[in-house]
Amino acid sequence: MSAPATRGWALALTLCGVVVALDQVTKAIADGAIVRGDSVDLALGIELTNVRNRGIAFGLFDDGRGTVIALTSLAIVAIGVWLARHAAERGVWIAAGLLAGGAIGNLVDRVRDDSVIDFIDPPLWPAFNVADIAITAGVLVLLSLYWREADRGRV
Repeated sequence: MSAPATRGWALALTLCGVVVALDQVTKAIADGAIVRGDSVDLALGIELTNVRNRGIAFGLFDDGRGTVIALTSLAIVAIGVWLARHAAERGVWIAAGLLAGGAIGNLVDRVRDDSVIDFIDPPLWPAFNVADIAITAGVLVLLSLYWREADRGRV
C-alpha cells in the first residue's frame, strides 16, 4: 500500500473512532440527564430530548431490526471497500471516517438496545444525534468530492 493510501486509512480510522466515541458519550449523557420522553429547552426552539428510534431516517423500517442491522453492516463494508479503492485521494478519508463512524455509532445502539438514542430536537424536524450529523456531513463531503471530480471531467 502506498504512503498516501496508508495515511488515508489511518486518518479515516482515527476520525471514525472519534465520531463513535463522541456519539456514544453524548448519547450516554443525554440518556443519563434526561428522563426518556422528556425534553429540556435550549434556545431558538431547539430542545434536548430523550427519544428512541427503532428505524432509520425518519423512522423508516421501525419494525425491521434485522434488516436495519444488515443494511447498516453492508453500508460499513461498502465504505471500507470504497476507501480501499480511493484511500490515496485527497479528502476521501474525511467522508469515509464520518460515514463509517456515524454508521457504527448508531449500529452500537441498535445491537445493544434495539433502538438508537436521539436527543437533538429542532423545531419541525425529527430528533437526531451526533452519528446522524456525522453521516450527513460525510454525504456532503462525498458529494463535494464527486463534484470536484466532475468539474475535472473525471466522472
